[in-house]
Amino acid sequence: MTGAQGIDHHEPATRPSRVGPHQSARRLLWPLAALVALLLFDLLFIPNFFRVGVAEGRLTGTLVEIFRWSGPQTLLAVGMTIVLATGGVDLSVGAVMALAGVTMAELVTGFHWTSWAAVLVGLGLSAAAGAWNGALVTLLDIQPIVATLVLMVGGRGVAERIGGAAHVNLSGPIAEIFGGTAMGVPTQGLVALGVLGLAVVFTRLTWTGLLIEATGGNPTASRYAGVNVKLVTFLAYMFCGLCAGLAGLLKTADLHGADASQLGLYWELDAILAAVIGGTALTGGRFSLLGAFLGAVLMVTLTTTIQSKVPVEYALIAKAIVVVAVCLLQSEAFRGRVLRVQAPI
Repeated sequence: MTGAQGIDHHEPATRPSRVGPHQSARRLLWPLAALVALLLFDLLFIPNFFRVGVAEGRLTGTLVEIFRWSGPQTLLAVGMTIVLATGGVDLSVGAVMALAGVTMAELVTGFHWTSWAAVLVGLGLSAAAGAWNGALVTLLDIQPIVATLVLMVGGRGVAERIGGAAHVNLSGPIAEIFGGTAMGVPTQGLVALGVLGLAVVFTRLTWTGLLIEATGGNPTASRYAGVNVKLVTFLAYMFCGLCAGLAGLLKTADLHGADASQLGLYWELDAILAAVIGGTALTGGRFSLLGAFLGAVLMVTLTTTIQSKVPVEYALIAKAIVVVAVCLLQSEAFRGRVLRVQAPI
């Protein structure tokens, strides 16, 4: 009798593993519907929004630019989703972007390192930054919001110390490859899709996704079940840091330079919003990488639309209203109350 009660007591920890394909598809419904509605608005009210052309062997147009700009945002959303699924959060991804980008640019322009050596150092530094966050959370039991806030402030300070106050210019193979195109398609978007695909395969075709959901859903029950919760959490933060570093490298290559004070500034907020809009629970456990991708594309498309139709001083307000509306539509409790109010007595 006691054993049966124990199993029932830990039932919430097992729920993520039983989420079927139909439930996963329903989570993607609202961000997809919001994206379609936004694109329909753009089609009706923004001239030439869907026009795609070719110039000097490259695809051009607003949609192509959205695909390019979505690259770094997708990488941040993917990394943030994994961390949120463990029950944590990473507020330092914007600072890690700046740290990786400025370090790479400074090594190439100031110390004349080879491009690929600088890229490896930048990625290694971002992975180390993620490991730092993971160590504070898992080894010292510091709250994730506090642990990552330390790097959010200190990491950008280190980036400004490395790159100085001036904009670090960048040219050569890194800018041409990561800031260029492949067969006319922006490289940034292709790299992000590649990382997204690998992450989906790794989390859904192996036990990794189940371990992440179990860690975030009920860490105590997971520990009793034999899951190394601390290791899973540590690796999640390390992966998030690596994604942020890669996003910083892509953005630096795209801009042909890095400004330590501006690169990645406030991007952590869009990353969290993209993950939540995509169906990832802030309380941990449930997550959707495809939803995070839709959320990232939605955020970039929304920003592009707002900049085209809304005065600058109202842009952030309009963006917040749309995000809140999408989140409310995702809420089963909200939809239930609305339907009950509208139902005939």
